[in-house]
Amino acid sequence: MARVALVTGGTRGIGEAISVGLKKAGYTVVANYGGNDEAARKFRDATGIRVEKFDVGNYDAVKAAVEKIEKELGPIEILVNNAGITRDGTLHRMSWENWDAVIRTNLSSCFNLSRAVIDGMRARKFGRIVNIGSINGQAGQYGQVNYAAAKSGIHGFTKALAQEGAGFGITVNAIAPGYVDTDMVRAVPKDVLEKIVARIPMRRLGKAEDIARGVLFLVADDADFITGSTLSINGGQHMY
Repeated sequence: MARVALVTGGTRGIGEAISVGLKKAGYTVVANYGGNDEAARKFRDATGIRVEKFDVGNYDAVKAAVEKIEKELGPIEILVNNAGITRDGTLHRMSWENWDAVIRTNLSSCFNLSRAVIDGMRARKFGRIVNIGSINGQAGQYGQVNYAAAKSGIHGFTKALAQEGAGFGITVNAIAPGYVDTDMVRAVPKDVLEKIVARIPMRRLGKAEDIARGVLFLVADDADFITGSTLSINGGQHMY
């Protein structure tokens, strides 16, 4: 029976590539999304992957969604915490709402989802959790104190949870993407984006599929001796 994989923010951008990659590899995939019903419908129709709408920042909503998925499909053995948003601005101009929204969606979601599946993984003595961090969580970025804090928190969360899960056959790893050719990055002003690409030794943006391949490597059954690691996929822009 195919292992069940849940990907948050799994219908667009990096999440879409991860969901599709996991399906092609033989997993039963559920792709979470938060608000764009039209995009989710198109994704579902194009890929045949099941979609589930719920707020990853809401603990009770996550708990209910995970219970529903596991009742209908079986235990979630692969969790990819990918959901993320940006609300950029320098600290002296940043509102509490923009700080809270990013921390809630990007970081608290990792707790909510992991907490919802961890007991089952411990009982079954198997689990794979991959958290999507960021180069900006490693190096920081002007105008992104909220985003950098959340992504940096993900890297610490990963290392701590990896220690808790290791004795139960659960691996917990992170991927820190660099700048990837997604809608979020394409929204950056052209002149700024050109400067970013110029600082990447590979002289290009990453592809969503580059990140998906990293996820597939980390969730494989054979990757059972890799835990607490951060895989940086950034074209050499930041070596950490």
